[in-house]
Amino acid sequence: MLVSAGNGASQLCLFEQWVQPGVGAPTHWHSVEEVLTVLIGTAEMWIDDDRMTLTAGQSLLVPAERKHGFRNVGTETLHVHAVLASPIFEAIFEGSAEPVRRWLPEAP
Repeated sequence: MLVSAGNGASQLCLFEQWVQPGVGAPTHWHSVEEVLTVLIGTAEMWIDDDRMTLTAGQSLLVPAERKHGFRNVGTETLHVHAVLASPIFEAIFEGSAEPVRRWLPEAP
């Protein structure tokens, strides 16, 4: 985690992920927009039923409330940079009724 409510952000959550081949983020959605950028490697990304392959330097804009996810389809570790238009990561994963929340501000 680079930036979130946990370190004072009020509008953004920025984080990076390093993902082994064959692994990724399962289908989920957020109430806000997200931008996913591939820094190293090759990722299959999807929004609803639309699938695409992204490589280093390419980004995907995910509109709010749209089901999306990604998977490392390359042979090297995938490095992804993500930006959410919220200081708290909150997602609902397909098949789950409760949202997952991460990087909340610390209690005083």
